[in-house]
Amino acid sequence: MVGTQRHGEHGALLGWVVRNSVPSALGVLCVSLCHNPESSRLGRRHLASDRLHFSRWMPWKTVKKTEARRAFLELYWNSGLSLAKVCRHCGVSRKTGHALVRRAEKEGWILRDRSHRTKAAVALHDRWVSRLVAMRRSHPFAGAAKLRWHLQQKFRLGPWPGVRTLGRWLQSAGLTARRQRHPRLGPALLVPSRPALAPNDVWTIDFKGWFRSGDGRRVCPLTARDWACRFVLLVRHMERTTEEEVRHILTRLFRRYGVPRAIRTDNGPPFGGAGPYGWSTLCVWWVQLGIEVVHGRPGCPQDNAAHEQMHQVLQAETAKPAAPTVAAQQRRFDRWREKYNRRRPHESLGMHPPIAVYRPSPRPLQLQQWHYPKDWELKRTDPRGRLSWRNRPRLIGAAFGRQLVALKLIHPDVAEVYFGPHLLGELHAGDHTAIRAVRCRHSKPGNKAAPSLQSRKGRGPSPLP
Repeated sequence: MVGTQRHGEHGALLGWVVRNSVPSALGVLCVSLCHNPESSRLGRRHLASDRLHFSRWMPWKTVKKTEARRAFLELYWNSGLSLAKVCRHCGVSRKTGHALVRRAEKEGWILRDRSHRTKAAVALHDRWVSRLVAMRRSHPFAGAAKLRWHLQQKFRLGPWPGVRTLGRWLQSAGLTARRQRHPRLGPALLVPSRPALAPNDVWTIDFKGWFRSGDGRRVCPLTARDWACRFVLLVRHMERTTEEEVRHILTRLFRRYGVPRAIRTDNGPPFGGAGPYGWSTLCVWWVQLGIEVVHGRPGCPQDNAAHEQMHQVLQAETAKPAAPTVAAQQRRFDRWREKYNRRRPHESLGMHPPIAVYRPSPRPLQLQQWHYPKDWELKRTDPRGRLSWRNRPRLIGAAFGRQLVALKLIHPDVAEVYFGPHLLGELHAGDHTAIRAVRCRHSKPGNKAAPSLQSRKGRGPSPLP
């Protein structure tokens, strides 16, 4: 008799849930009904009779505490059953049920988790926070440890908060600034200046400062120049200065003039990044083509002074005033480049134009194939430039996404990371996040790094036949 009455209670309760469409309550009750096989069968019969579709709430998810409390209150206030029966079906004690009902009548439907702080902790906070703030204003450069000492000297009656507690209070009050975490330093390398003794030894690439055409559109030319013979390879307006667009333009340039031995550029995007050597994704592509990447010193545009002087001439002869449209401005760039290369003599070339000296590079556009020693461990990075080593993700650099690198173990807990012949840095087992990237110290370049062909050969080059 008791069992039949209990089954009837299950059926009535579950039927009310189905008719009122309470998904959160359904999740709580189904879990409790599964403990009783007969009541589960009875519950499934009621579910079928009310034509409930489980697809509305499948797959099952974890019920939050606030949702479970709300479902309990809905069942108690709307089903007409006693509190003891609702508590029994939901799997909670009557003491907990009475506490939830009293709290809901006082606070409302949304029953969030209360703070777990003890009364002693609350009293300690209320007693010392105002004193700590006043003490910090008196000693603005003192940290938590020294402020605690000052509080002990001024207020002899304890207990006093701990140093870490005072630090948390200062941080929550906005009286401390978080220190910037600097990456740990890796091995130091001296990067010598690259001299340009022949055509295609060094190309210089940069963006000229943008200006507006006559119709108000922005003009941003990308320029490339051979450092040794002053031959202007490219003056092209770029609608977008992204790495993908620049790579597309440079691919066409390499197919026309060949691949240089080195490229000198500044540290700004898209040529510079924040990883090892300051490389960007574009620089990694150059390295794979066998091109040496030479960055100038940060904040020193004079390291690429010859290229900047060429920009000044380009600005004076093509953009003062600017053309009416972007297409007309590009035609000016093309005519100026033809004149600069074929009809403008240079003193450093023995009063010959650059076309008399320049020859395309014989190096083809193809990726280099690198071979590592057999005892080195090869790993491929993920799209974000990370790899797994010693069961931890290690950041190599965003520019090295989906690249194959080699690890050379130099110590049981230290490994060097190589990208082809280039040492990127070191991985230490004690570190938790990123590589210790190499530190590059640039030798100061001078005008002698790119001597004129006349001074090198003793006479000017003969013009083309």
